[in-house]
Amino acid sequence: MTGPAATGGLFQSLRRLVDTGVEIVQVRLELFGSELEQEKLRLYDAVVLAAVGLVLASLALVLAIAFVVLLFQEGYRLPAVGVLTLLFAGGGWWLLRRAREALKAGDGGPFALTLGELRRDRTGLEDPEPPRQAP
Repeated sequence: MTGPAATGGLFQSLRRLVDTGVEIVQVRLELFGSELEQEKLRLYDAVVLAAVGLVLASLALVLAIAFVVLLFQEGYRLPAVGVLTLLFAGGGWWLLRRAREALKAGDGGPFALTLGELRRDRTGLEDPEPPRQAP
């Protein structure tokens, strides 16, 4: 079968192949966009946690030390300031560690789903082993 019908079938097959390729790229870009949005929200949450933790730890430290210093008698004020400083510094350190852990990427790193799909696409596009010829 040679002629216009064969040529039309070839162009239709080529058009379907290009449509399929464009559709695959579109789906991968949509997946990448979704993952990018998730990473952005995760980063925002971690930054807000860290900022609020720092503000609260600082305010609590100042207010608690002032309260305790005024509450204790003259001879006990300095040890009270030292203990409160250690307590609030420990709390601030703990919050900063939590914020740092929240910034770590999850399983497979950022955009793991997109990278996995691209690997599957690449594997699917690889040439199969060439047929072996009989000796």
